[in-house]
Amino acid sequence: MATTKTLPAHPQVSVIIPARNEEASLADCLQSLTTQSGIAFEIIVVDDHSTDRTRQIAESFPSVQVIAAAPLPAGWTGKNNAVTTGARHARGEWLLFTDADTVHLPGSLARALTEAQQNGADLLSYSPEQIAVTFWEMATLPVVFAELARQYSPSKVSDPASPIAAANGQYILIRRETYDAVGGHAAIAVDILEDVALARAVKTSGRKIRFRYAADAVRTRMYRNYRQLRDGWTKNLALLFPNPGWLAVKILTLWLLPWATLLLFAANPRHWWWSALGALAFARNSGRLRRANFDLAMEFLGALFGMPMFAYLLLRSKRAHANGSVAWKGRTYDPKESPVNKFTNHTPTPAGRLS
Repeated sequence: MATTKTLPAHPQVSVIIPARNEEASLADCLQSLTTQSGIAFEIIVVDDHSTDRTRQIAESFPSVQVIAAAPLPAGWTGKNNAVTTGARHARGEWLLFTDADTVHLPGSLARALTEAQQNGADLLSYSPEQIAVTFWEMATLPVVFAELARQYSPSKVSDPASPIAAANGQYILIRRETYDAVGGHAAIAVDILEDVALARAVKTSGRKIRFRYAADAVRTRMYRNYRQLRDGWTKNLALLFPNPGWLAVKILTLWLLPWATLLLFAANPRHWWWSALGALAFARNSGRLRRANFDLAMEFLGALFGMPMFAYLLLRSKRAHANGSVAWKGRTYDPKESPVNKFTNHTPTPAGRLS
């Protein structure tokens, strides 16, 4: 016998979760969201043609609406299609786009809405606390997020006078009126880097963004093995950084410096200053990762092993994008089909309400 779902009469927030083969993480995500308090909300899971138990898991939560993603239109990315489907069903004054691999701390939804309203933000995006378990997660993530923090300083992203726009697609809370005014995800349907594209559309429309690291609100484990990590960053890095090849060379040079000085010391131990210079160079590399919000042990791993891995991923991403073939979750996209990317100007086309 089917369970009747009770929906809030007037939800303040519609939580939209695109889910494609997310059986490993979806239950924890929904458990953390269904127990939120202090605010009226609805939760919509969009099953993006999953072949695992994603839909069954979502349907096991009585208060969650589960809908199927529309057939994927030519040229669209799967995520943009799924969240657009969810937005058509949403009834909230605000929309929260969040990923199935996130876990939301108690009361965080109500606090996020209050934060957005108190700061006059039309779009609030959180960079979640990153959970790393495997070796390559622990070594690579500090380097990636340190460079992202350098490229997209949260203070500049949140500054209306700065042209820098960014958001983290794992947590985007946006006013419904704003979402419709900039055309929603339909206006950026072909963009692989949909979170940054949406943030750019909002900021270029003259509306305010607030962006910050938010371990107090949400955490995530993005990738659960080396292959997922490799493919995920291959998809994104060439779009996130304007000159990935040059950045790869720079990171490799910084990584090689302490090793070179230690080799010089080994060749002539009487020249003790080479060892001192090597220690200083390694300390500098570790310090470079501090803004990524990981502990000292992971900064150490990043400085030892993560920097060359990051350089490799940058070059791999550059090559994949140059070849016009980026694979993710069983689909292959041609980045060249996108008329915009992170480093071109984009004026969104208003598309009206998507409901």
